[in-house]
Amino acid sequence: MATRTQHDKILSTTGLSVGFGDGKNQNILLENLDISLVAGQLVCFMGPNGIGKSTLIRTLAGIQKPIKGDILFTSHVVRTKQLAVVLTDKVTAINLSVYELIAFGRYPYVDWTVRLSDEDKNIINRVIADVNIHHLVNKKLYELSDGQLQMAMIARAMAQDGDVILLDEPTAHLDLNNRVEIMNLLRRLCHVNNKAILVALHELDLALQIADVIWLAGKDKTLRSGIPEDLVLDGSFDEIFQFKGFDLRTGKIQHDAHRGILISVAGAGPELLWTKNALERNGFEINDNAKIAVTVDRQSDKFLWTLSWDNQQSSFLSISSLIEFILAI
Repeated sequence: MATRTQHDKILSTTGLSVGFGDGKNQNILLENLDISLVAGQLVCFMGPNGIGKSTLIRTLAGIQKPIKGDILFTSHVVRTKQLAVVLTDKVTAINLSVYELIAFGRYPYVDWTVRLSDEDKNIINRVIADVNIHHLVNKKLYELSDGQLQMAMIARAMAQDGDVILLDEPTAHLDLNNRVEIMNLLRRLCHVNNKAILVALHELDLALQIADVIWLAGKDKTLRSGIPEDLVLDGSFDEIFQFKGFDLRTGKIQHDAHRGILISVAGAGPELLWTKNALERNGFEINDNAKIAVTVDRQSDKFLWTLSWDNQQSSFLSISSLIEFILAI
């Protein structure tokens, strides 16, 4: 396989339309797409449910035929070697070991004897190290947690050693730790191994912090593409998702300051952010000119909140005790 350099275009489409049906019974979900996947770039693909994310991934993977348009690879390597895919389909061969599952990624390369060469085994071992699942290789798939199974599926895709990896909702049904671990893994594999990785994703918070590029699918059947920060600031996310009570620019839920009490807050670091969060969540309004003032300080491994009002002052060791006192004065 030819050596890739970062930012090389690996896969591109021209006038691609995807959906279901043919002839007069077409249901087009996304149309006239001119998009590309680039080496060393992690793309997160987002949009409302039913907008066509899975359909596009299956079409790019060659599992589903496009309604029209072309999908082009810059390499002449056959698609089974060039591209790996991890779908949401349930794994049925649960008696396989993790090692056996990963070895399936080498099957496009084996000859008629279906035996793994030394090179195949070296690639499998390298992938196991990259994904850091040495402790799982002898386990059966039915013994794995959902997060561990996703790691194994990603390792199988990596063992294929293609230029492109497509993943459909790899973090679905996982807890926060596993979601973060898998997305960090994909970002590292993308940048270190110079892969082009496309991930269909629902977790907006992860995509904004990890993606190099985001594809946004809207109801107009087109895609908007850009870095996360640009798509936040130009209002693309707001337009497509139509957030209710969530301010994407601050990353916070919008709270109703129903108590009618203004409080100024001073300090630094995460303790300042969480203090403001707790006060706003409890119905107070943060205002720099308020007569009631809270200062938060870090003292060794503890925090101290100082409340000043009407020429009086009190200190507290927790936010909850601070709030209880404010409500009582």
